[in-house]
Amino acid sequence: MAMAALNILSQPWPPTPSSLSFSNNNISFLTQCNAATATINSKLLSLSHSCHFSVLSSLYGTNRPNSSSKLSSMPTHLSKSGTGCSWMQDNSMHHNDAADSECGEGPLHSAFPAKAAEISSIEDLYEFISSGPLMNKLGLAPEAVAESIDKWLAYGLHLCRLFQLKELDLSVPQKVRIYHYYLPVFFWCEDQISQHRSLYKDGEDIPPLVIGFSAPQGCGKTTLVFALDYLFKVTGRKSATISIDDFYLTAENQAKLREAHPGNALLELRGNAGSHDLPFSVETLTALSNLSKEGMKMKLPRYDKSAYNGKGDRADPSTWPEVEGPLTAVLFEGWMLGFKPVPVEVVKAVDPQLETVNKNLEAYYDAWDKFVKAWIVIKIKDPSCVYQWRLQAEIAMREAGNPGMSDDEVKDFVSRYLPAYNAYLPTLYAEGPKGSDPKHLIFVEIDEGRNPILGN
Repeated sequence: MAMAALNILSQPWPPTPSSLSFSNNNISFLTQCNAATATINSKLLSLSHSCHFSVLSSLYGTNRPNSSSKLSSMPTHLSKSGTGCSWMQDNSMHHNDAADSECGEGPLHSAFPAKAAEISSIEDLYEFISSGPLMNKLGLAPEAVAESIDKWLAYGLHLCRLFQLKELDLSVPQKVRIYHYYLPVFFWCEDQISQHRSLYKDGEDIPPLVIGFSAPQGCGKTTLVFALDYLFKVTGRKSATISIDDFYLTAENQAKLREAHPGNALLELRGNAGSHDLPFSVETLTALSNLSKEGMKMKLPRYDKSAYNGKGDRADPSTWPEVEGPLTAVLFEGWMLGFKPVPVEVVKAVDPQLETVNKNLEAYYDAWDKFVKAWIVIKIKDPSCVYQWRLQAEIAMREAGNPGMSDDEVKDFVSRYLPAYNAYLPTLYAEGPKGSDPKHLIFVEIDEGRNPILGN
């Protein structure tokens, strides 16, 4: 499996002060931290005696994935842009080709020293977790963190195993990515799933919760989904991952679209609204939503971006991964997921070529967004970051000796997406996706380094 799954991990990632400190918005959170002191002290004392049993047994229990299992059990649709994972190499971990094909589970090292004197390190981690910029936004109070600190430690260890990190020697950037980003979002997803399942009576078939991830290219949504899917599996729940990329038109039909709109650079290649097979999307998402019983199976479509010299084509169905029910969640991600049409004068002011794209977008709610019941929108301040992120990935590929786009090719590639970002992101950020419920929607704002920040 290509390392593009870890695309965002390929670049230096210095944490910003905004991701590591409190603002006025978190003053109340500091107050709550004081209230949690007694709870955390009690919990830490308990952990000092039982951490090897309660946490490590969860790692070796029946829900632990087979260490020899291939990454085929993980998301397999990830793009092939970018290699390496320097934020994971801060503690001298070196990724190799074997890690591309294996599940990323290295030798297990206990994260919990037996000596009681070492317990302060767990308290430090608790304080670090509680200081995260997403905690207040996601409703994760310090008391709740204290009560579930063993879960945070266990799941953090699982992610260390996945990304082959030394859990006893995590750098600050690694701690930020795991404890300020991936795990808070995972716990939010768990809460959404719990609310979803509570709507059904005992004995009823419960459809999987479709969680939508809308985020610009290169910002890390695919790696986030990769980590969440892994955590669902290690906790004994079945999930499926799908991308809007998997619904691109076949090469033949993309050629027809290009011929039908001569001179429109936004529809010349795959990407914008109009270049997706919407009936196929409905068929696939409907089938996934019905995958609620034991023994039910289906294959997940995948798209081969390397076909036809990079122009792409739908992958051969014989290569599609199979997923089996009952599914707990469907993780659905895409750069334009949640985009909705805006007034014609708006798109014309951005780029006249967008007028056709805007018209095409009218059909996307029924094909995609209506299936999504919980939303995670990853928010950026400046769409031009997409160019820099893509350039970083392609440079990393070239330096690794793999085929990659030239700087000019990257500029041309990204230029076909920027008009849509400029036209549709303001409405998405102001209103959320069409039909979304604020109780089932979170905005995660990130900076140029892909770090979560407090935002609005």
